[in-house]
Amino acid sequence: MKDLNALMQQAQAMQARMQQAQEKMAETSAEGSSGGGLVNLTLKGPSELIALRIDPSLLADNDAEILSDLIMAAHADAKRKLDEASQALMREAAGPMAGMNIPGMPKLF
Repeated sequence: MKDLNALMQQAQAMQARMQQAQEKMAETSAEGSSGGGLVNLTLKGPSELIALRIDPSLLADNDAEILSDLIMAAHADAKRKLDEASQALMREAAGPMAGMNIPGMPKLF
């Protein structure tokens, strides 16, 4: 019974660490760029767009398709960085249980 109690305490501690990691992730931001820095944007938390900067030279070209592609590429860059940060936070929160493969349970990072 001692082992079960210890396991329950570990699970509760991990749950608290996961909650803290999620709260930290909600405040984490990442910048993405494309076109050699012509388009920059900042995402916060899961993927809230909080800033978008477009070099004025892109607007002079009147090419909406290129601008659209650059915005999407910058977004993908920032999203990739946020995802990497999120995975790192969750691996840290999972601690020694990260990577464990317990039958019937989802794999933790």
